[in-house]
Amino acid sequence: MTDVSPLTQAQQTFSDKVAWRALPSEDCALPAALQRVLSEPVTAPLDMPPYHRAIVEGYLVHTADTAQASETSPVRFAIVGEVMPGDAQCPRFSPGQAIRVATGSIVPDGGYSIVRMWEAKQDGQAFTIGRPFPPRFFIEDQGCDMKKGQVAVAAGSVLHAAAIGQIAALGIDQVKVMRRPQVTVFASGDEVIPYTAPLRPGQIRDCNSVMLSAAVTEAGGMARSGGIMRDDFDQFVAAVRRALQDSDMIVIAGGTAVGDRDFISDLLREVGELVVDGVQMKSGRPLIMGVAGDKPLVCVAGHPPEALRGFRLFGIAALNRLLGVDAPLPADVA
Repeated sequence: MTDVSPLTQAQQTFSDKVAWRALPSEDCALPAALQRVLSEPVTAPLDMPPYHRAIVEGYLVHTADTAQASETSPVRFAIVGEVMPGDAQCPRFSPGQAIRVATGSIVPDGGYSIVRMWEAKQDGQAFTIGRPFPPRFFIEDQGCDMKKGQVAVAAGSVLHAAAIGQIAALGIDQVKVMRRPQVTVFASGDEVIPYTAPLRPGQIRDCNSVMLSAAVTEAGGMARSGGIMRDDFDQFVAAVRRALQDSDMIVIAGGTAVGDRDFISDLLREVGELVVDGVQMKSGRPLIMGVAGDKPLVCVAGHPPEALRGFRLFGIAALNRLLGVDAPLPADVA
């Protein structure tokens, strides 16, 4: 049996408490859908590719005409036309004739092959070949990548650049995505001031809420500031309860250590359920997690590097649960 680290145990315990949420879906223009999570699958409205096409530059020939070709007995073809990308159809041609094609040119169904340019021994408006070619050689058939009605991108997928390009190739300009979870981010501590304020002795600038808001956005959420909370238990509880009314998740930086003014564990008990009260790890131990109904509360250390580390270990997993993204628990990279 494999030993499970205290960190992994804590992550799993918290993750199990965060319910999979069916957040409402919304329409999103495809160019704006980067990093959004699909709430409905995208299906192909047509075959892809939508027609048979050449995948190399060369000459389209009847496959049967190549059967007897050899180095000692080459077969000659007359070039009678061409079809270029964008042309709607390929000209008809007879046995013993060939049509010049480019990569992406439309080609007909049936017994045809493409002779690559470098394999054709050119002779004016004709060429010879010295070997037979298999049927459909260097031809992509209609629907070989995807059939009409097939799922192109599954529900629950995070839309990265490649997926957006794939959807665009289908001619789709609107997708259904999960609403971004609304995440309220609090900083805490009497010594903490806005990051733009002049710094006085004994004070520290609030870089945590700005940093963690960016991390929330990066992970697929919609962050907003809950402000800097002073070391007043009742006021902090009231602020968190207000935020819970229209938030899907709460993040708190600071107040998780063991001290007279560090009361985050008690705060979570007051507004919901305390799930994780510290994690046995080399640094960043003061990680406190809870839930209020079906809403996760992620409380991390006040030291900025450990705050970000704690969010990445617990906050991203919670956001994934809210978005319905099936992803492994984040690994510790410290």
